[in-house]
Amino acid sequence: MLYAEPYTLMRIDILTLFPNSFSAFDESIIKRAKDKGLVDINLHNFREYSNCPHKKVDDYIFGGGAGMLLACQPIVDCIKKVDPNNSAYRIFLSPKGKLLNQQLVNEIVQIFKDKRHLLLLCGHYEGVDARVAQNYIDLEVSIGDYILSGGEIAAMVLVDTIVRNLDGVLGNAQSNKRESFAEHLLEESHYTRPENFEGHLVPPVLLSGNHKEIENWRHSQSIKITKERRPDLYKKHKKYGKK
Repeated sequence: MLYAEPYTLMRIDILTLFPNSFSAFDESIIKRAKDKGLVDINLHNFREYSNCPHKKVDDYIFGGGAGMLLACQPIVDCIKKVDPNNSAYRIFLSPKGKLLNQQLVNEIVQIFKDKRHLLLLCGHYEGVDARVAQNYIDLEVSIGDYILSGGEIAAMVLVDTIVRNLDGVLGNAQSNKRESFAEHLLEESHYTRPENFEGHLVPPVLLSGNHKEIENWRHSQSIKITKERRPDLYKKHKKYGKK
């Protein structure tokens, strides 16, 4: 189904060869966001757009090389059908893309709030014909320096990071502010009842009721954990974090 402009809600279209991979969108925060009408997520199998009799979507690589490459035609025809007015912000999940971090997430979220429409392309096999990315994509994004079988898992990661930042999705408006990577710091450790579990005690300061001391303790723990586990983030905190 195509939507008339302007979109009345936030819409994400995902182009993939494996739409059944996205069952996680029917759970937890993303499901609640969909149920509330805060975001509309649509899956499109671009194999259906192939003009080959056997619905082939890949071919050999010019110049030689192992494996098969996704061809332009099925992908581009799907893009044009899903986004006929060229109004979506188009992202290709690619190992050659810009590395995903919270700063990039924030930038994409702002673009999404302005355009109200994202289109995500999931690659597979040995990748996608370069002319797709060069002419029909706004941004290439990688979720990390490791090899995945396809872009579906990367797309799920990106959608999750985006949707949780939309207005009204999280019950507590402060939730995102206290998450890891705020001010380039990892989140501090948290505890719940019982106070004593097999001799392992909750830090006494958390039971003190002194909110200032608790906040100071949390901040110091956050710095300690970041310094130990992510020295690269700690350097950024020292340079850019709040003093």
